[in-house]
Amino acid sequence: MTNVQKEIDRRKLDEKLPSMPWFVQQFIDYKLPDLSPSTLLEYLRDYDTFFSWLRAEGLSQAESNQAVTLTELEVLRMDSVTAYRLFLTTKREGTNSRITVSRKLSSLRSLFHYLSQIAEDEDFYPLLKRNIMAKIEIKRTHKPKDTAAKLKGKILEENELLEFIGYILEGYATDMQKNKQALYSHELNKERDACIASLILNSGLRVSEVVNLNVDDLDLGNKLLYVYRKGNNDETYKTPVYFREQAKDELAAYMNLRQSRYRTPKREKALFIALRNGESEGSRMTKRAIQAMIMKYAKCFGKPYLTVHKLRHSFATDYYLQNDIYKTKEQLGHASTETTEIYAHLTDKTMSEAIERRMDDNA
Repeated sequence: MTNVQKEIDRRKLDEKLPSMPWFVQQFIDYKLPDLSPSTLLEYLRDYDTFFSWLRAEGLSQAESNQAVTLTELEVLRMDSVTAYRLFLTTKREGTNSRITVSRKLSSLRSLFHYLSQIAEDEDFYPLLKRNIMAKIEIKRTHKPKDTAAKLKGKILEENELLEFIGYILEGYATDMQKNKQALYSHELNKERDACIASLILNSGLRVSEVVNLNVDDLDLGNKLLYVYRKGNNDETYKTPVYFREQAKDELAAYMNLRQSRYRTPKREKALFIALRNGESEGSRMTKRAIQAMIMKYAKCFGKPYLTVHKLRHSFATDYYLQNDIYKTKEQLGHASTETTEIYAHLTDKTMSEAIERRMDDNA
């Protein structure tokens, strides 16, 4: 059994690595057992941006990013790092948010730390004799309270969870009566689409976890799924994740037509299948397809800011109202309760609003 998304990212990583300096390749090898390929790909994109900037500013004489030297990194001054920081925040095409800038600087700090504290040359000296990035203080930018404030009003609450699934099954077709193509596609996919939305809204799975699901991972009777969890690098180990009773009907309805409607070959193990235009048999749905599908329905449902990840937030907020922070952390597969605190802040607001509503009703 393999983790599909991980394999794709691993392939991309292998393709991109040769364009990097040798010491970056060594760092990535060192990090591979601990970090997912998708995280390491992000690192490489960050290094790409940094090395390209060094060359453009004349701080590196290299002809290509691959040729950037350790000496050039060693002699960087504080004002250069400040200038790079400024470049990241004022870059014309798509200005980076504060969180993105922090992440980009953080990945540089990881590389510089490795080169100066861990990696050695043949004489046992550090590869990098001076680490300018150690002087950079990176403030933690996304406190749970701030994240909660940004999410407020942008997730589904209470009755909306069921309404959204109902809309995918029926309401969308009513709104699309004049659009033959949209109607045809909806008729073909409504059970599958409602099943995916219902599963996330009743289990809190991440989109990558949904994409990687195989038919064998589903235990309908016990309302269980076996999932590769983010941050768990043992390929053979899957975590059991519960889903709530509400998702059972949608899953059963979809499973009844998975093979016939999508012309799914016996060898195809994927749980969620798409039949692409011009293809004679169905294959595993992609992450992008699921994201686009949810956004399509969300827009027509009147919640254009709703994304797959916000469905996960919607579940978590709802789940946290009935459980404690530790159960919620476990269900969502968070590494620490700090991330789960978002829902404590969100539900505080939800609870206070519910009490006020009740008082208004009784007035």
